[in-house]
Amino acid sequence: MQAVGMVVEFNPFHNGHVYYVQQAKKQTGADVAVAVMSGNFTQRGEPTIVDKWERTRAALANGVDLVVELPLYFACQPAHRFAAGALALLDQLQVPTVVFGAEHPQWDFKKFVRLAVDFDQTALKQYNATYATQFNDQLAQQTGVSLKAPNDILAFAYNKAVLDHHYQMRLVPIQRVRSNYHDQVITGRIASASAIREAVDQHASFAEAVPGEMGAALRRLVSVPDWEDLYPLLRNQLIQAPLESLRQTYQMAEGLEFRLKTAAQQSLGFDQFIHAIKTKRYTYAHLIRLCLYTTLQLTEEELAWHAAHPYIHILGFNRRGQEYLHQVKKQVAIPLFTKVSQQMRDRLYNVDYRAGKLYQTFTPVEQDLKHAPVIWR
Repeated sequence: MQAVGMVVEFNPFHNGHVYYVQQAKKQTGADVAVAVMSGNFTQRGEPTIVDKWERTRAALANGVDLVVELPLYFACQPAHRFAAGALALLDQLQVPTVVFGAEHPQWDFKKFVRLAVDFDQTALKQYNATYATQFNDQLAQQTGVSLKAPNDILAFAYNKAVLDHHYQMRLVPIQRVRSNYHDQVITGRIASASAIREAVDQHASFAEAVPGEMGAALRRLVSVPDWEDLYPLLRNQLIQAPLESLRQTYQMAEGLEFRLKTAAQQSLGFDQFIHAIKTKRYTYAHLIRLCLYTTLQLTEEELAWHAAHPYIHILGFNRRGQEYLHQVKKQVAIPLFTKVSQQMRDRLYNVDYRAGKLYQTFTPVEQDLKHAPVIWR
């Protein structure tokens, strides 16, 4: 059986994703679609609109054959780490072809990666703008293009990961259709995830833009999970923890612990807090991820250990996905499991277990311990 891989958030799974999965199989001739999917928090560090089990169920009902979890220490990272972690799992699963959405599939992303090797690294470390802005300035000077669309940024990251790690997989871009990533209004059957989340939050109609399984899950929501709900936990952590302890937090650059602690003492809501800590050097995405690391009390040492001990957690599969697992499992060189044991909870899977417990702020469903995979018949 030949597999095609995809790296996804499905936040939420919508009709555009149905088209994407269909095109992935059609354009590559694959028998099996393998999705590496973020767990309960997105690349930006925000809680997903519904949990990973609901998103897995919707994916399996609409063409995906096997869903595995992208661990949080890769899922909630900048594009280059996000992409490298996901492709490492697909490489372990012997997936020869990976598709990705792109706003500009005609661009030569491999060329951009090779050019970036010679960029002025000193200029990329200035504090008067974000790294992404400075990187794009140099890329635009040399090529006339700028990587500002989220899918194009990830396209660059996938190509960089393949070149850096010498993966033998083929990368196939799929043109994004009809809606833009940041569109906030549903205008037809295919809409952006942002527009669907906005419609759910505003109690507006969204049914035409999502398949039935996801529509049912979204209708069960009382409200859309967001950082306003998690902020009391973050605020308490920032106020109570000593500065020395906060300095150990993953990605807590020198001086940021003072800024976050001061803002927490003065801000009663998350929106006020995140604007208070924003600087020219850091994007909102970087700071929101830092909020997640802080709430989970993740340290540099802990994240380094987990990044060096990868695993494959199976979230769900159908008959084809199960057959593919049987085909490749003996060649997988890292732990592969379908249920989280107490031993895994306390060590190998501990970061994602804690993230799952944090996500239970929004749902009574146990997210990990002994949770069986979704089996779609």
